[in-house]
Amino acid sequence: MPTPTPVVSGAVLSPSGSAATDPVIPGFYPDPTICKVGSDYYLANSSFEYFPGAPLFHSTDLVTWDQIGHIMSRRSQFQYGSDGPSTGVYGSTLRFHSGRFWFITTNVSTFDSGQLLLTADDPAGEWSDPIQIPDAIGIDPDIVWDDDGICYLTWNALDFSDGGRGILQATLDTTTGKLTSPAYQVWQGTGMVAPEGPHLYRIGDYWYLLLAEGGTERGHSVTVARGTSPSGPFESCPWNPIFTHRSSGHPVQNVGHADLVPDLDGGWAAVYLGARPHGSTPQYHVLGRETFLAGVDWLEGWPVFDEGRFQAEPVDTDFIDAFATPTLHHRWVAPTGEPDRIAKHLPEGGVALAGIPGQGGLCVRVRDLSWRADAVLMASGTFRVRIDDRHWYGLHVLDGSVTVEAQIGDIRSTVSSSPFAGGAVTVRIESVPPVSLPIPLGHGGPDDIVLSFDAGDGFHELSRLDGRYISTEVASGFTGRMLCVGAADAESRLLRVTYEKR
Repeated sequence: MPTPTPVVSGAVLSPSGSAATDPVIPGFYPDPTICKVGSDYYLANSSFEYFPGAPLFHSTDLVTWDQIGHIMSRRSQFQYGSDGPSTGVYGSTLRFHSGRFWFITTNVSTFDSGQLLLTADDPAGEWSDPIQIPDAIGIDPDIVWDDDGICYLTWNALDFSDGGRGILQATLDTTTGKLTSPAYQVWQGTGMVAPEGPHLYRIGDYWYLLLAEGGTERGHSVTVARGTSPSGPFESCPWNPIFTHRSSGHPVQNVGHADLVPDLDGGWAAVYLGARPHGSTPQYHVLGRETFLAGVDWLEGWPVFDEGRFQAEPVDTDFIDAFATPTLHHRWVAPTGEPDRIAKHLPEGGVALAGIPGQGGLCVRVRDLSWRADAVLMASGTFRVRIDDRHWYGLHVLDGSVTVEAQIGDIRSTVSSSPFAGGAVTVRIESVPPVSLPIPLGHGGPDDIVLSFDAGDGFHELSRLDGRYISTEVASGFTGRMLCVGAADAESRLLRVTYEKR
């Protein structure tokens, strides 16, 4: 049987502007799941500890996407539990069935509650409170219905203490959250580590079970099997993995966790996650895992990825937010906290920043490899670029002084400081090319982070720090860089934030 060359090689680099190299949703938007309704597409992502959770996007062409809100926008939908980096909302499935939208996910912060099932008539409106499925413990749930209306739940029965029990499936009563059959194993993949992210589809005469295998790092891959029943038995595709960039020089690595969708021309497409690592070995990705797009062809009844089919349109990531209205833009989130409690709108403009213990700050995703961001603070406040609460660089404004602080793991340090006369001050964080050469002549990180301030007489650079330490390869976890504004005392005020791609 022939092996389709473009599926697994990943060796032919596509030109800039191709969806093979440029994400259609850049920045920390991993684990994409997608559904088509008429001529409209809807896509949701994992969001981990950040609230609101599960950002939701809309498109009419698969290439250009606009965020229309979050699926989990109320605490009754995304409850507190154990907190910390890379907890919260994991891999999910978004589907349209019987005139309704369905979203099933895991909140790892309340892991023992099992899977959570939410519904909506209007995806841009309010979603329901979740129906809990306590007998399905694990991550990455998928739902699908057969011709008789029976719902099949498929998930990765991962236990964070005891390890995994493989890919399980059971039939589900969607009104009660009760399993209507004992859970049973289905196809477990090709033998690579960490089979996860199952998605099950009825396409033609077959049921196709798509998995992510190899771990969500450099070995990540997409594999598929098919059978005549949603419960199997399944036969593995003879040229699995059907998509991977492992052991290649492709600029996009870690590809996997794909979801298939019909396109508008009667064919098929796939969204998947990938990372763009840079710098010296082992290379470092800093934006998290991003959403990419590929075409899908069919060869002898098996899906074949066509990375170069779509041309990625430039994504306008620039913004200026002066917080002119009481409602925060949906770009703003908070790690384990509430954005509208951290930032209170002021009638005269800007927001008052509240330093609420354990609630982090007001955060927005970094979406570009080269960027500049300014925050205008009145007298006091903090401005950081972070991966998590143990890996960040930031500017601390208090008592007439601007101080650069850094935390890497358990080590927290004051790097530099400068006085200023008080009043409004603009603090700036930017990503620039590294000064150092790559290894073996230097360290050659993915970038340098420059921190500076302007109190009215021009910008003064305070520090230039190595970007490697604000990367996933150092911090671990599943998220990406965020810009975070917070309080330094009870008087902290934020007047404006500006972000621009460089």
